[in-house]
Amino acid sequence: MIRHTVVFRLKHAPGSEAERDFLRAACELTKIDGVQKFECLRQTSPKNNFTFGLSMEFADSAAYAFYNDHPDHTAFVQGRWIPEVAEFMEIDYVPHAP
Repeated sequence: MIRHTVVFRLKHAPGSEAERDFLRAACELTKIDGVQKFECLRQTSPKNNFTFGLSMEFADSAAYAFYNDHPDHTAFVQGRWIPEVAEFMEIDYVPHAP
């Protein structure tokens, strides 16, 4: 299993229609085959400047690669993510057995 996460801050004004539209578009990524346990999250900690997070899981690296290269994902990155996200940090996890 791979858990793909990203935290980010948008260029849009908080609560704006542009912000809501971006988040709706991001939620469409859940329709790509292989995406599991998709969550769109609002970040609440004062310890960083990020405001939102996305989290999703994939069964394996092949499913993650399929998502990463999928035309809907690449179109979202080019058409929405790059122009509308002010800053972000991406972290991908696999379970760790102690």
